[in-house]
Amino acid sequence: MTLAISVRIPEDLVRQLDSVAKETERPRSYIIQKALEAYLADYADLQIAFDRIHDTTDPIISGKKLKESLGI
Repeated sequence: MTLAISVRIPEDLVRQLDSVAKETERPRSYIIQKALEAYLADYADLQIAFDRIHDTTDPIISGKKLKESLGI
């Protein structure tokens, strides 16, 4: 199920959106949806990183040990 929402966007951002939409031959809504999906995925990754930073039981390894474990 999809829902319609309304947002106000600055004119310069709309021009950029229209440019991408034209180049990709996709509607504005598609570009906005994909951008929002990417943003939310990045935000979730950031939250995981913050949680791990604050988790005192999560071991911290050095860059050297990481490279060794990867065989680099």
